[in-house]
Amino acid sequence: MNKGKWLFFHGLVLLLVLGCSGEDDISLSDPEPQLTAIHVSETELVLPPGGSVSVSFTVNAPSYAFNYTVSSSDCQVRLMQAGGVVPVGFRLTEIIPGEVKGAYSATLTDTGTGAVYEQQVCLAIAERNPDTGAESLVSSSYFTVRSEKKYAELTLDTGLPVVYVETEDRKEVVSKTDYLPATLYIRGTEKYDDTQPLPCEVRGRGNTTWSWPKKPYLIRLETREPLLGMQKHKRWVLLANFMDRTLMRNLVSMKVSSMTSLAWTPSCVPVELVLNGKHRGSYLLIEQVRVDENRVAVAEMTPEDNAGDAVTGGYLLELDFHFDNQVQWIDPHGRNGQWGNGIPFAVKYPDPDDLTSQQEAYIKKYVSAAASVLYGENFKDPEKGYAAYLDVDSFIDYWIVFEVMGNHELGNPGSVFLHKDRGGKLVAGPCWDFDWGVLSYATSPQARTGLVNGKAIWYGRLFQDPAFKARVKARFEELLPQLETIPDYIDACEEMLEASARLNFAMWNPAEDASQNGGWIINGDERMSFTSAVARLKSIYRDRLRVIPENL
Repeated sequence: MNKGKWLFFHGLVLLLVLGCSGEDDISLSDPEPQLTAIHVSETELVLPPGGSVSVSFTVNAPSYAFNYTVSSSDCQVRLMQAGGVVPVGFRLTEIIPGEVKGAYSATLTDTGTGAVYEQQVCLAIAERNPDTGAESLVSSSYFTVRSEKKYAELTLDTGLPVVYVETEDRKEVVSKTDYLPATLYIRGTEKYDDTQPLPCEVRGRGNTTWSWPKKPYLIRLETREPLLGMQKHKRWVLLANFMDRTLMRNLVSMKVSSMTSLAWTPSCVPVELVLNGKHRGSYLLIEQVRVDENRVAVAEMTPEDNAGDAVTGGYLLELDFHFDNQVQWIDPHGRNGQWGNGIPFAVKYPDPDDLTSQQEAYIKKYVSAAASVLYGENFKDPEKGYAAYLDVDSFIDYWIVFEVMGNHELGNPGSVFLHKDRGGKLVAGPCWDFDWGVLSYATSPQARTGLVNGKAIWYGRLFQDPAFKARVKARFEELLPQLETIPDYIDACEEMLEASARLNFAMWNPAEDASQNGGWIINGDERMSFTSAVARLKSIYRDRLRVIPENL
């Protein structure tokens, strides 16, 4: 037998032997390794500020292949808390294989935000089903990661609470419609408790303000939570106050509103914002305008509430010249400032997806009826006139807040709200968004000697009723002792915000808003120092308390 035939024969015999061997013998193809466990060697890690530490781990199947390149969008390794929450203050930055197959070293790095943390985390490897796309996780046991830095050592310390928002994979927030998964953590001050890391979603918000370099944001928590002493809810807003050199126009306005009998005024707290490890400046954390027992407390409707008393409420309406809502219309009655006759209404609650045709028809008809009576011949009649449709006390207090603050947007309506409870009348409020042109002669030169909103929306007609005008005058006089305390409140806000303002204006220049408005700055103090802008704000406020009663 020649050599070639001999090799072929012995090879064939070997194959036959292997094919007939028992189940413990060598097979032609190894089965796919199955990942069922991850083992972490450490139980506690301490991270220095801006520093890194390593944690060793092994997988039960040494031959199991997975993408451990952290910078890759397809990386299968996750660092997370219970429930899939992304840790705050540190992140996974690198994984390298060890000398032994199936052994790895993961690097955890402090993000440099100054956050103080002590969190239980685990390492997990994600597997995706190629048929269904569903993702499953194999996780390690939990281990503790805590910061080395203590509160006294924090570098970002302006006296304000610090809000840390960390998006998944540190993606930039670039959309006003698409949420990004994120985690929120708040480091309080002596006045507020810390808020432990909370799962949430974040997106941009605002109209013109979203186009500016310092962005406002909307936070949607996974569960209802009380933040910084405010009532619990899922939705919160971070107002940037970019063009406000005083950083307190919204803060002062909400304080004035809270002095009135308006049903609800958003609570708010000045904070520092750290987004994805970067300090973004001084912000105002404020309750979003929503229908809820802790906010606009009207009856919550269902799609079945289409007749009888049920269809009468509750509703939340916004008057907004941007006209960018799904359910909106122009009522021809009233004055829309520089835009002429007609007022833009929009339904904010029920949500457009839940609003039925019967509910939409009802609220439009009610608004139209109220306006028709207001502009009708017998509008002064206390029983059959406008008072049958409007909660007059709320309309008076709402007007006083706008007038005292010199907010012209009541006449050019934007962020002007009304609401209606089941079986009730139209109620004015809540107040919202007072950073644009407030307490400024630049936007409202008439405020030097007269009223700003004497002819705004329906008020031009309401003031034609001497009884209404007398009630406004009496109510203003009643509120005046409280209103006269606001200059002291402004002084307190200046002291509270001084350190924050110094950092904020080192990053942002409010005068840049001129580039958005044809060279015209909005509030008129954008090129001033913080101290000078606050002094101007206080001076104009005092002028308003003098000028308003002279014109009533």
